[in-house]
Amino acid sequence: MIVTSVPDALPAGLTARQPTESDHPRVLALMDTWWGGLGGDDGARQRALLVPRLFFQHFTVGSSVVEDGDGKLVAFLVGFVSPSRPEVGYIHFVGVDPDLRGRGLGRTLYHRFFAYAAAHGATTVACLTGPDNRDSIAFHTRMGFDIEPGDKVLDGVETHSDYDGPGLDRVTFSRPL
Repeated sequence: MIVTSVPDALPAGLTARQPTESDHPRVLALMDTWWGGLGGDDGARQRALLVPRLFFQHFTVGSSVVEDGDGKLVAFLVGFVSPSRPEVGYIHFVGVDPDLRGRGLGRTLYHRFFAYAAAHGATTVACLTGPDNRDSIAFHTRMGFDIEPGDKVLDGVETHSDYDGPGLDRVTFSRPL
């Protein structure tokens, strides 16, 4: 089914907009806190490396940042339609303030991206996460993503060994639009 409906509304008092380059340091400043120190110092470095400034310079059209009424950053989604595989919308990185989780904000960002990707010709959305990020795995499966077969199973989850380099295993997902 192609997603063409109006995306879910944001919770009251929040607004979404396309990110700008000045949002990059704001996002990096929140990541360790929002991920609860997952993976320690190495995890923090990996997350920072996964969200380089170029996403806030060159890949902003399908992305969103969400702020509260005081301008505080409370969520973001970095996503784009693949230039090499235009049938695929790719969600690269997403974060939601832990104090606002469970209120539908992540779901709303995903639905907004689904609508954007479908409107730009994508028929599938892809994304990934680390095998130790159980909350992310659970969220994606609730959102209708399928875990793609990997080359090994870790704690019951199909995983791709060394997907992003030596020792950087990933769980990959896909979801038809």
